[in-house]
Amino acid sequence: MFSMEKILLPVDFSERCIASARYARPLACQFHSQVTLFHVLSHPAYEFGTEGFMPMVPQLTELAEDELDSFGASELAGLHTRRLVVPGDPSTAIVDFARDEKMDLIVMPTHGYGPFRRFILGSTAAKVLHDAECPVMTGTHLETIPERGSVRYDNIVCAIDLGPNSLAALRWADSMARAFSSRLFLVHAIPSLPAADGDYYRPVAGSPLPTHALEHMAALQAEAGTSAMPIVAGGDVIKAVTRQARELSADMLVIGRSTANSILGRLRTQAYSLIRESPCPVVSI
Repeated sequence: MFSMEKILLPVDFSERCIASARYARPLACQFHSQVTLFHVLSHPAYEFGTEGFMPMVPQLTELAEDELDSFGASELAGLHTRRLVVPGDPSTAIVDFARDEKMDLIVMPTHGYGPFRRFILGSTAAKVLHDAECPVMTGTHLETIPERGSVRYDNIVCAIDLGPNSLAALRWADSMARAFSSRLFLVHAIPSLPAADGDYYRPVAGSPLPTHALEHMAALQAEAGTSAMPIVAGGDVIKAVTRQARELSADMLVIGRSTANSILGRLRTQAYSLIRESPCPVVSI
């Protein structure tokens, strides 16, 4: 049975993390999750040196704990929370803690700034996406603070490459859709096809590729026990998937990331580009 008992919310005390808290709240409410606000006290070796920094750790930790105690209080009011401050490298500490504590989801922004920096995936987010064993929700959309109580997950798009990790991504997306009574769409993009009228192909399309893809998607859904609406889109993968997400008013885009050779696989440019360009938060499975 699908559950989300533990959600990890890395906090650097920026407004971006307030946005993350607002996206995490509906999930925590739905699944009765414990939300861990996690601040990493990084070593400013460039300024103090390790020897100069270590004596300051107790004082800096106490200051950070005081700030963390009140951070996101209104966003997470009424939820089961815990708040931790640890020293170390942020990305390593986040990944290690998520693994050791068996977190079900990490929610964090990309840490981009402004209209140009939004195209840059922050180093911490990139490392967490690469190394984390649990799903990670991130995206430039988390840089903008939504209105309190406005976050909904009514429309979920699962983008798959029909590779080995597609089944896991589809099952996760379906479980989320069932929990929120959401509409679920299954999207597969074929770069060698031009964009079709209406931006998607049906089995009657002239090329056999859409028909084969739809048959593969049907077999995948039969194995997963899902009934998402299948869509085969043509053209550039990033443009096709993000266009579908936008046209379907997606509130969440689910992709796979752990199959090294897949087009949406871990460390692949396509996956990072989707995270940067998506009109909604992206959950990488």
